[in-house]
Amino acid sequence: MADILSSANTVNASELDSIIRMQIGVLKEHPDLAAKIPPLMVWGAPGLGKSTIIRKICEEAEIGFIDVRLAQREPVDIRGLPVPRGNSVDWLVSSEWPRDPKSSGIILFDELTAADRSLQVAAYEFILDRRLGELYKVPNGWYIMGAGNRNSDRAVATTMSSALANRFLHVELEVDAEVWVRWALHNDIHPAIDAEVWVRWALHNDIHPAIIGFIRYRPALLFSQEGQQLERGWPSPRSWERISIMLRMLEKNDEETLLRKIVYGLIGNRAGLEFMAFYQLTGELDDIYGLMLNSNLPFNVPEKADQRYAVTSALVYWVWHGQNGEESEKLLDGFYRLNLQLPSDFATLAMIDAMVGNNHNSDEFAEKLYQHPSYQKWTKRHGAAFRNRIGGDI
Repeated sequence: MADILSSANTVNASELDSIIRMQIGVLKEHPDLAAKIPPLMVWGAPGLGKSTIIRKICEEAEIGFIDVRLAQREPVDIRGLPVPRGNSVDWLVSSEWPRDPKSSGIILFDELTAADRSLQVAAYEFILDRRLGELYKVPNGWYIMGAGNRNSDRAVATTMSSALANRFLHVELEVDAEVWVRWALHNDIHPAIDAEVWVRWALHNDIHPAIIGFIRYRPALLFSQEGQQLERGWPSPRSWERISIMLRMLEKNDEETLLRKIVYGLIGNRAGLEFMAFYQLTGELDDIYGLMLNSNLPFNVPEKADQRYAVTSALVYWVWHGQNGEESEKLLDGFYRLNLQLPSDFATLAMIDAMVGNNHNSDEFAEKLYQHPSYQKWTKRHGAAFRNRIGGDI
């Protein structure tokens, strides 16, 4: 019973996304309910990407986003600045608060639990009553949220006032490797990244396939604080994303020594040692991209599980990234040719990832997979395992 109660308000990134979209959807349809919809408080360890999830939703919904790092503010930033006017005092309210009554968006009070009590008190009226006295009222289209770390996260955290806590809808964000891999597979641009465009690439999810394969193999290391020096780097969704960026920047230059130091600096020595061993292993495997394009080359199915995870992630990565180029049909043929030789558990994993691996045209590409001449052959060989994995028909 205690376990059920302790996990009752735990959500993964996908569920958090759904809750937020539902709330802003209600506000859009019924803005008059703004004062009755409870603000949302997202609890979770540092590095889980709480604010990133919220920012992404606002970008996709094309609504405003105001990120208030409360621990870095002063009370006057929230309440306003007193200005003497003769025998009275006027208040100048911050210009960052939205004024347009027809506007919409999310106001996030991030690092809420890292703020001292004076700052929390300053935020009470804004969060609870959606106003600052008679000076300012939050437009109905704006949803108010908070985010912060728990005392158990070994991060800067103060106890939230019961008066403030009682007004929030509280959820705890958990790490879910499968959900993270789905996010990591979403991509928008070709992997041929050069120095001029890597920053633009970093704005998308397009995570390096070696990292996706490693997290498939070692899901516990997506987020781990156990045995880590928390004042240094340690594994988290945020740090894995940054390693992906560094891989893109350095792998073309064969800077393995430098890369190793960067990886250790981002996720610590223990996780870094495991990942670098896995990354070196991927370099020793057959060239999956070349094999997909050339049907005359032999494919040796790896024996070890970590090698098979690496092959699977590379298959999905290249079949997606070639769909806008001249080699798209060859890559699709190669995907099936190599996939058919894999054991059923890895073959179905690759197929599922390929079907949902792009959030912009996944339906279109899934149709290409279904209509390919090799699809029927694939279902005869791997269909039973596929049905067991997804719990339905194909």
